[in-house]
Amino acid sequence: MRPRLLEWLRQGASGRSAVSALPLLWLVLFFLAPFLIVLKISFSEARLAMPPYAALVEWTHERVLAIQLHLANYHFLFTDPLYGNSFLYSLRVAALSTLACLLLGYPMALAIARASPARRNLLLMLVILPFWTSFLLRVYAWIGLLKDDGVINNLLLALHLIDAPIAMVNTSFAVYIGIVYSYLPFMVLPLYSNLEKHDASLLEAAADLGAPPWKAFLRVTWPLSIPGVVAGAMLVFIPAVGEFVIPSLMGSANQLMIGRVLSDEFFENRDWPVASAVAIVVLIVLLGPIVIFQRYRSRELAGAA
Repeated sequence: MRPRLLEWLRQGASGRSAVSALPLLWLVLFFLAPFLIVLKISFSEARLAMPPYAALVEWTHERVLAIQLHLANYHFLFTDPLYGNSFLYSLRVAALSTLACLLLGYPMALAIARASPARRNLLLMLVILPFWTSFLLRVYAWIGLLKDDGVINNLLLALHLIDAPIAMVNTSFAVYIGIVYSYLPFMVLPLYSNLEKHDASLLEAAADLGAPPWKAFLRVTWPLSIPGVVAGAMLVFIPAVGEFVIPSLMGSANQLMIGRVLSDEFFENRDWPVASAVAIVVLIVLLGPIVIFQRYRSRELAGAA
């Protein structure tokens, strides 16, 4: 009996290892390997060649294998104000957009979570519905709404609320509108997933103890929803920092986000080492939010189990 039990345990352990090996292989191939390639390029020098960077390991004339690491790219990033200003502007845009998504998404998620099952499915479908269309198409739709002869300005002129069109495209306002609209579902869905699990009897108990609705929300609903808030905030903040399409199409040329700077270094300046250094610095800065997101996500999954 005991040998059969040991054999069964060994087969179960090998099965679990095989199942976990596939996502591990995926991470190695599509995250770790590209990261190491970009890290290697960030320590090289730009060259007018193909590829446009020098090799880190070269044979010298004396047939000696030499490793050449150049820190000039990172020094250039921290001394040129363009990169620092672009990165700080990206962080500010991402933080304010995340706050706006939270202020808009929390009431939406709470209303969906407290709706009847039939209405809940309909409301969730409306939240997910924008994903059925192209992201680029949605951005161009907003440009059509916000431009000088667009729908919003024409409506305001028709109502005699303004005398001249308001410049909204190619401004920071348009960037905020585009990011909040595009990433709002990423805030609503984690919040709904958290709020839907709350025990309604806790609010009933708070009401029986004399707590008004606003105090019951602050004492019961809000503390229990913190993991969902953190998960939604990280899902919005992390990609918003490196957003490229929306600032390029709707933003001003004088206010560059770090994603636009990264693209210009790669494709216009063809300075791959500097662009790789920018990518590495951005990734290192975003490691903190990524760790926070994973911690709260693991805690929420453990609570659900």
